[in-house]
Amino acid sequence: MRVTVVQMNSRDDKNHNLAEARRLAAEAIAADHPDLIVFPEMVSFLGGTEEQRLASAEDVPGGETWKTMQAIACEHNVIVHGGSFYERIPGERISYNTSVAFGRNGAELGRYRKIHLFDITAPDGTEYRESDSVGRGSEITVYEAEGMRVGCSICYDLRFGELYRRLAGRGADLIMVPAAFTLQTGKDHWETLLRARAIETQAYVVAAGQSGSFPTPEGTRHCWGHSMIVDPWGYVAAQVSDGTGFATATIDTDYLNTVRQRIPMEAHRVLGKSM
Repeated sequence: MRVTVVQMNSRDDKNHNLAEARRLAAEAIAADHPDLIVFPEMVSFLGGTEEQRLASAEDVPGGETWKTMQAIACEHNVIVHGGSFYERIPGERISYNTSVAFGRNGAELGRYRKIHLFDITAPDGTEYRESDSVGRGSEITVYEAEGMRVGCSICYDLRFGELYRRLAGRGADLIMVPAAFTLQTGKDHWETLLRARAIETQAYVVAAGQSGSFPTPEGTRHCWGHSMIVDPWGYVAAQVSDGTGFATATIDTDYLNTVRQRIPMEAHRVLGKSM
C-alpha cells in the first residue's frame, strides 16, 4: 500500500481550504499514485473567531467537508483519511474534532472524535483552550482498509502513549495522526513523539500536519508542519519540507511483520496483562 500525507496551510476560509485540499490531492495522486491519502487536522477551517468556528461545524454524515473527502475518494479511486474538521453537536455551542475515513467507493470506513483536548500555555505564553469550543470524544477507533488495520488519533493525542498502546492492542498496522502542532512545541517534540509511538506500537505512524501561520482574534499563530511517515522501526520514511505539499511512502507488510518478529513485544508484555 502506498500512503501519501498532504500538508496544508488552512486558515479561516472554508471554501478556499477545501479547494486547496482538492488541488493538493490531485497533484499528489497524479505524481505518486497512492492507495491512501491523509489530510491534516482542521483541514477545512483553522483559526477565526469562536462564532466563525461554530458556523464552520457541520453534520456528519453529509456536511461540506464530509462530502468533499468522499468525492476525492470516488473521483480518484483512492482511500481517504479526511484529517479532521468540526462536527456539529445539535443544540450545543461546541463541536467535536472529528476524523472520517472513506473507501475508494466513497463508503465511510471509520469515524473518530478527538479524545485529548489541547488546553495548555505554550512556551511563548500563548494560551490554547480547545475545550472551550470542542467536546471530548470517548471511543477508540480502528478501521479496516484493504487488509490493513488503521488506528485513529488526532494531534494532542500523540502525547498519550496509553491511547497508542490500546490501538496496538486492537491490531493497528497504521496509526493516523492528523495534526496542527504548534511551532513552539513541534520543533522540539513532534518527530520525537512520532518515532516513539511507531517504535512502541510496532506500527507505521502517518502524520499529516498543518504548516505556516493562521489568524485568530488573539493574534497570528503558527504551525510546525513537517508531515511525515514513520516506519515501525522508527525510521522517517518520508517527510514534507516547509510550506504546503505532500510526501509518499510504501507500507511494507513483510517489513512490518519482520520488525514484530525481531522484537516480539506482545509475547514479552507483562504490564496490562497479568499485573
